[in-house]
Amino acid sequence: MMMTPFYIVLGIGAVMITAIVVVLILASMKPNQFRVERSIDIAAPASKIFPYFEDLKQQRNWSPWDQKDPDMKRVYSGADKGVGAVYAWDGNREVGAGQQEIISVRPNEKVEANIDFYRPMRAKNHVEFLLKPAGNGTKASWIIFGPMPFISRVMSIFMSFDKMIGNEFEKGLLQLKVLAEK
Repeated sequence: MMMTPFYIVLGIGAVMITAIVVVLILASMKPNQFRVERSIDIAAPASKIFPYFEDLKQQRNWSPWDQKDPDMKRVYSGADKGVGAVYAWDGNREVGAGQQEIISVRPNEKVEANIDFYRPMRAKNHVEFLLKPAGNGTKASWIIFGPMPFISRVMSIFMSFDKMIGNEFEKGLLQLKVLAEK
């Protein structure tokens, strides 16, 4: 018995609707917050690493995103470093556009910042840079966390934010290690 085109289209439509419903159900089961964290041991005291976190201009020397677009526009405002220092960027597709502002500093231990992304997607997140003694050196950690809107939860079914962002954090921390151990 041969199927008519109507039944073929109906079958394809049913499969597509079922797939969409499954994706939406899976997305609704995902957490509404995300957190990505990477760390590295650096053979240097915290006092040598801390300036790379506290001074937003220094981040240009080790942040992997700063190397993805050499023509990126950068604007620094507010304090020169520490609380109130602001860094805004506008770059290519890989780096997008946004702004980071340091909101808390604990010398040689922690820098906290709010980071707002304007492009490619709007997001308001929080970043922390932590320094803790580790053997004869320091453990440096880079953390980002924030809300996970529904569209991001849908996207996370097909791609890993932890892996995507985490890989970049690892590259940046390796570059920071090289700088701090000089």
